[in-house]
Amino acid sequence: MGTAFGTFGELLQGVLPEKDGDFLVTLPVARWTMATFRQDPDSSELLVQPPEKTKAHRLASMILEETPQPTGGTLTVSSVIPEGKGLASSSADLVATARAMGQALDVEMPASRIERLLARIEPTDGVLYPAIVAFHHRTVRLRTVLGSLPAMGVVGIDEGGSVDTVDFNRVPKPFTAADRREYVRLLDRLTDAIGRRDLAEVGRIATRSALMNQALRYKRSLEPMCEICRDVGGLGVAVGHSGTTLGVLVDAEDPAYTHRVTAAAQACSELAGHVSVYRTLSFPNTLYAGPGLPAPA
Repeated sequence: MGTAFGTFGELLQGVLPEKDGDFLVTLPVARWTMATFRQDPDSSELLVQPPEKTKAHRLASMILEETPQPTGGTLTVSSVIPEGKGLASSSADLVATARAMGQALDVEMPASRIERLLARIEPTDGVLYPAIVAFHHRTVRLRTVLGSLPAMGVVGIDEGGSVDTVDFNRVPKPFTAADRREYVRLLDRLTDAIGRRDLAEVGRIATRSALMNQALRYKRSLEPMCEICRDVGGLGVAVGHSGTTLGVLVDAEDPAYTHRVTAAAQACSELAGHVSVYRTLSFPNTLYAGPGLPAPA
């Protein structure tokens, strides 16, 4: 069995001035994918349930091709992460699949190997690391482990429809040289804010990133969500930059947390109908917490 968490969009996503500068900063949330793989040594056939999990099927096939002892079996992928919304559902499916395959086949599945495999399939989020990370999603490689933050609530809405990650990443980025320099400054600010556990600054940066992303994927609800955030005393607005979701961030340790979330949910329901409340993940025991630490093997 293998598991992987999803994200609520990203705290920051853009393009840096360097070559292959597309990057994102993850916002892990407590929504999960679970994968199980049961070997069948008497068969060479790989079955995947549900059958529409074609990317998981491709990954499992690649792993089996690298396994010295040929085997078949059944891979089952179960997830509560909505698809095509910018919540890292596909990345979570793939990471959970890799972990399940590694456990079942008794082979090492370090992050470096998972990255290598996933790079052959699609642009991928950084959900294989138990931390908030800066990640080059198009080339599927870790940039920096940034650490962990206190828990936040995310009062989220969905504008509807879905986005194909592969197609989205083929779209030319409209960002100027000045925009790219601003993303450098925002990433530096965010790295410092996470190190200081400064949720107010994290919220400001998330909102700025969402506003800059309007040039790439416009969200009609962003300005009303920013107004709701101000009205309820939220930290900022996070979005699925390549998806359809927007959410108001609220400090879960704020004594007025319940009141703020309730007020935000009511206002969001008037704006968009269905509202979902997420909770971000903290990683107090991670071996990698802390800005600038190297990637695990």
